[in-house]
Amino acid sequence: MPYKEPSVEKLYYTIGEVAKMFDVNTSLIRYWEKEFDIIKPYKNKKGNRMFTPEDIENFHLIYHLVKEKGMTLKGAEKKLKDNRLDTVENFEVIKRLKEIKQTLLAIKDSL
Repeated sequence: MPYKEPSVEKLYYTIGEVAKMFDVNTSLIRYWEKEFDIIKPYKNKKGNRMFTPEDIENFHLIYHLVKEKGMTLKGAEKKLKDNRLDTVENFEVIKRLKEIKQTLLAIKDSL
């Protein structure tokens, strides 16, 4: 039986990695951190921000509301405070539908 390298999930992501995930500047990540209470990165002794996978999910949600839906920061913050559960559920549905669309497009291209 061949040796398989175990898949390791990262516990922390640097601000540069997070910015690269969303194709934005690190300054925007720092700004959103200040504006939204749901993002609480761990800071090491040097003061470097280390983001958890939960923070990444929150960034996905904020990015969706602000960049994709065109909401203002105040509007996104109000929406997350007023009905966070409903917003998260809607975001999960949209994310799943995008995955299905990508799968269908891949099937179409292979035909």
